[in-house]
Amino acid sequence: MPATSVIGLQWGDEAKGKVVDLLAEKHDVVIRYQGGNNAGHTVRFGGNTYKLSLLPTGVLQSHVQSVIGPGVVINPEAILKELDSLIAGGIDCAERLMISDRAHVICPWHLLEETAFEKQRGNKAIGTTMRGIGTCYREKVGRFHAIRMGDLINKDRFVDKVREIVPFKQMILNALDPDSEQLIADQIIEDYSASADRLRPMVTDTTAWLLNALENDRRLLFEGAQGSLLDVDHGTFPYVTSSNSSGCGIHSGSGIPERAIGTMIGVAKAYTTRVGGGPFPTEQDNHIGEQIRNAGHEFGTVTGRARRCGWFDAVATRYSARISGVDSIAVALLDVLSGLGDLQVCEAYQINGKVTRDLPSCPDALQAAKPVMRSVPGWGEDITGVRNFHDLPTNAQQYVQTISELVERPVQLLSVGPDRDQTIVMLTLPGF
Repeated sequence: MPATSVIGLQWGDEAKGKVVDLLAEKHDVVIRYQGGNNAGHTVRFGGNTYKLSLLPTGVLQSHVQSVIGPGVVINPEAILKELDSLIAGGIDCAERLMISDRAHVICPWHLLEETAFEKQRGNKAIGTTMRGIGTCYREKVGRFHAIRMGDLINKDRFVDKVREIVPFKQMILNALDPDSEQLIADQIIEDYSASADRLRPMVTDTTAWLLNALENDRRLLFEGAQGSLLDVDHGTFPYVTSSNSSGCGIHSGSGIPERAIGTMIGVAKAYTTRVGGGPFPTEQDNHIGEQIRNAGHEFGTVTGRARRCGWFDAVATRYSARISGVDSIAVALLDVLSGLGDLQVCEAYQINGKVTRDLPSCPDALQAAKPVMRSVPGWGEDITGVRNFHDLPTNAQQYVQTISELVERPVQLLSVGPDRDQTIVMLTLPGF
């Protein structure tokens, strides 16, 4: 099986970018298959820090072909800004980037609608990144007013669609907010046509290309965005993203059959974080959470928002590992826990007096869940320079083994710092 996948097992921000970057060295193609510029991947090497949002992490490797699949929603201005930032840093990857002509386009009305909807919800707001992601996916499912990348690069078709859509969207926006910004069709056409001219050489039928690559035994690496607990079907609905961010989304988001995936690696932080609203059983809204936030620099790559922080939730992570079918897990940011004292790991939930190891599907039940915690002794040593598992403090080893036991998956990688070389390889699986 020539394909490998990297999946986030929590509520996103698990440091998937670092794992993908490490794996990309031994792969030919890296594919982003869902989400939009609401995702954020940070990679550090050679003294440089690269923050990516829409672009696959593979763009940082000169031998890798990077592909944005049909399951992604694209803001043309955002992707060009990201490309220009890399070019300014000496990485010109445009010739190594392919964008699906089936991928949907985020338009100005999507951002305005999302802002209006969140405002209407008040204290029941989902806490989106306000990038128009959800409203674009809604348009995709609704079909009638959707615009795809293939439409964008066909100027006549794009002009016709915009002139048809704008009056309809303006009526909706005016109804939601009488003071709403006015959409100007001619300005949208001008701005988006300029972006289309630059993106046109990159837009193609990536599904056919990937199927051919698979048949020619090229090594494919799938890069998940967000995390499995944010999956629109299998996550903590409604506090989720608008795509299948678990391993379940690979086939629909890329066109590659699931049987082609030979290795599935799940990534989890050594603790748990969440952005926006929704239940969070192990959250530490206290000095512990603040200490984790500051030590782990837990602020959003895309939005800059402070992340909610808490103890490792093995119930939620085990659930994600099972639905995505991961073979092993990579535990990230283990170094953040140094000096915290005794640590806690959630091994079960107590809901209405009953103890369970299953993640409830109802948000009210998850909100009511009381975590059943296991105490694990902490360590005070700096572990950022450790490169062998057995050189870690004994308590750190015990902590990692506890995670593996409760999630019921072997730990393949340990990250003890942000740089590429601050990684401990525990076992080698195909694809690594």
